[in-house]
Amino acid sequence: MISVEKLIAAGITPAVARTFCPHLDIAMERFQINTPIRVAMFIGQCAHESLGFTHLEENLYYTTADRLIRTFSRIKNLEEAMSLIRKPHDLANRVYSGRGGNGDEASGDGWKYRGRGLIQITFLGMYAKASKGIGIDYIEEPDLVSRPADACLTAAWYFKEFGCNELADNSDIEGITKKINPAMLGLADRRWRTSQAIDAFVRKP
Repeated sequence: MISVEKLIAAGITPAVARTFCPHLDIAMERFQINTPIRVAMFIGQCAHESLGFTHLEENLYYTTADRLIRTFSRIKNLEEAMSLIRKPHDLANRVYSGRGGNGDEASGDGWKYRGRGLIQITFLGMYAKASKGIGIDYIEEPDLVSRPADACLTAAWYFKEFGCNELADNSDIEGITKKINPAMLGLADRRWRTSQAIDAFVRKP
């Protein structure tokens, strides 16, 4: 069902498609992403989240205070924002502290468990769930999730764990988007990338 040629048709560059194809095949089979529409919905969402499978880690390097304030509701004023621009470690530890199982700002959990993978998992609690669901210790080795094999496994696990397979069966792009990004950010791009994937994996030539 998955092939380099179909990934390229879905908008993934050839070199990237060749890297990810075998890992996607294993991950999708394991987590029942096993029909053309499920595959298309999964690939479309992953392509958006990872900028075409090229970014496997959250970018926390902000260069303007205004954008930082718009992105993170925990940053309340210009002075605080200015102290965190171009400081990704400090920013992660500030905005992700005390949430999702993370410790306080001094614990470093915010940076340690920042977003990684094709569908970015974030926070200690989510890394713990993925570890249990997949059988790999991502709590001790969170950087594994930035590798293609584990980026595919964690994304496929997430897709199944949070009910996206069933939503995909109904072609519910909005429902899947809400499971992945509750704020529904990037919906237009998600629709476009999913449409490309549907052309590649669902529609007959």
